[in-house]
Amino acid sequence: MAHLLGGENLTVSYATRTVLDGITLGLEEGDRIGMVGRNGDGKSTLMRLLALRATPDSGRVTKRGDVNVGYLDQSDVLDGDLTVGAAIVGDQADYEWARNPQIREVMGGLVSDVDWHANVHALSGGQKRRVALAKLLIEDHDVIMLDEPTNHLDVEGVAWLSRHLKTRWRANQGAFLVVTHDRWFLDEVCNKTWEVHDGIVDPFEGGYAAYVLARAERDRSASVMEGKRQQLVKKELAWLRRGAPARTAKPKFRIEAANALIADVPAPRDSMALSKMATARQGKDVLDLENVSLDFQGAEDGRKLFDNITLRLAPGERLGLVGVNGAGKTTLLKLLNGEITPDAGKVKRGKTVVTAVLSQEVKELDDVADLRVIEVIEREKRSFNVGGKEFSAGQLVEQLGFTNEKQWTPVKDLSGGERRRLQLLRLLVGEPNVLMLDEPTNDLDTDTLAAVEDVLDGWPGTLVVVSHDRYLLERVTDHQMALLGDGKLRGLPGGVDQYLELREFALAGSTVTGGGNPVTSAGSAPAAAAPSGSSEAEKRDARKAKNRIERQLGKLEQQEKKVHDQMVKSTEQSDFDALAEQNKKLKDLAGEREALELEWLEALEVLGE
Repeated sequence: MAHLLGGENLTVSYATRTVLDGITLGLEEGDRIGMVGRNGDGKSTLMRLLALRATPDSGRVTKRGDVNVGYLDQSDVLDGDLTVGAAIVGDQADYEWARNPQIREVMGGLVSDVDWHANVHALSGGQKRRVALAKLLIEDHDVIMLDEPTNHLDVEGVAWLSRHLKTRWRANQGAFLVVTHDRWFLDEVCNKTWEVHDGIVDPFEGGYAAYVLARAERDRSASVMEGKRQQLVKKELAWLRRGAPARTAKPKFRIEAANALIADVPAPRDSMALSKMATARQGKDVLDLENVSLDFQGAEDGRKLFDNITLRLAPGERLGLVGVNGAGKTTLLKLLNGEITPDAGKVKRGKTVVTAVLSQEVKELDDVADLRVIEVIEREKRSFNVGGKEFSAGQLVEQLGFTNEKQWTPVKDLSGGERRRLQLLRLLVGEPNVLMLDEPTNDLDTDTLAAVEDVLDGWPGTLVVVSHDRYLLERVTDHQMALLGDGKLRGLPGGVDQYLELREFALAGSTVTGGGNPVTSAGSAPAAAAPSGSSEAEKRDARKAKNRIERQLGKLEQQEKKVHDQMVKSTEQSDFDALAEQNKKLKDLAGEREALELEWLEALEVLGE
């Protein structure tokens, strides 16, 4: 395999902390690499270095001269004053970019539901992310680097992106490097895994599952070696600590060897073990929604967010909820928690039910923003019974990964992932018996996610999880249900795969109506790319029409440019009558162009292109 790019002895330090310490690695053609590690351990820093977006303190990054690198940053890098269309394809006319099937596929998969003419600054965070991703993927790159590309993507979006990356190049061509906490995605698309930790990078063959197995074996071997090592360390310490009179007679070489052995003992990595909390006793009745209906807030057309839905939660039930954005997943949790009242139907709550909800924004911590981590937990309790053992608040938060130093950090200074961890622990120490989690994987690294899943695996209460993280849903819930945006709640005996099939069926053939983007919203390919059942005569006519339309569109483009130039002159001369006439002519040309583009797309559909 040909070498594409690499780093040699890369070192990066911040203040007194070394994030990357003499890293040497590279990307070859055919590499599909997923990068994992704890938050703050340097994944994004390493990616920026390899993408030549940052400079190391020492070392260098080299790449083959003809290699083109595409890079998606976590931050918002789009010009907010551009329209969506201009941000993605620049000043290309629709018929120019839409003739490329790869571009049409990207548009259909990522931005089919985004208003093509809206300004970027008016979009939601998720829409901006998809626009930036679409802009990158329509370009021709040899190497693609994606920093958290699955953020703000729903289950369908993640599935589409995985298909795109798997089919973008041949097996031995191109390469990509991706940082993501979506473990299903890592397993689906990666053939190698880099684990970034403690200033180094450990490479593993295979995706996330293979990495977990390999790391477990590595850690097992290391623990055996470390056990022997610690026994030797203890003996040497005991020998060194004998009384002062005896120490003077010790051989110098033995002292030096013992000191070297002790000095070489590595500092333990942060422990990350979430403890299993007790739960309040749960009776037969938990939470039921009976024939519940709820209108869309502010809707004038009578549409319903929920239309006569029924849901019954049993003691110990573990339910996963998936659905399109805006279908009401978070609202359903609020109904179950009694925060909102339905327009029709009723919500029944068991007498012994104690609920706890982990919200997406974790705004519940705003009230304690000035308190320190340890103080937040101590306000709940000062001691806790976990598995029959008594723990202090300090011991408990340390098990959650908050070191002694971190325990005294004000809540307002915590990262997003740390806030989420703290709030989850805060909920658990309240001993609820119904736990509802709204996108619990946001901002959590893979090690923390594994720890969260570990506690949820053994949690005895009723669990409801709303998440786009397919791995989490399939791991911690026993069955899933879907909100498809039609007001109904559907069971999914076939799991997430069945949900994706239902969405594909529902969207098959539907075209974008509000955005003016001439691609479908099916998420895989536009209507123009559908298989054609047309006769050869129809195809010949369509081919002629296509060529004729493209010639006409080319002429229209020249006419529009000419009118634009005339408008500039009229503006300079303050000739407003001429300007009004030219503006009318430009609108007429635009209408003619739209009609031609529609006819052109119809011809493509006949041709099956």
